[in-house]
Amino acid sequence: MSQLGKRYECKECGTIVLCTKASDCDPSCCDKGMEVQQPKKKPSSD
Repeated sequence: MSQLGKRYECKECGTIVLCTKASDCDPSCCDKGMEVQQPKKKPSSD
């Protein structure tokens, strides 16, 4: 199930997509399912 507002990344070619509409289907690229991209950590301000 794709989730609204999540970014999905293809591990094969590096394509990144942003989900703008929730769906029961999983996004796919290169004939494989795409994985949810994890948020990047920001450097601390300390």
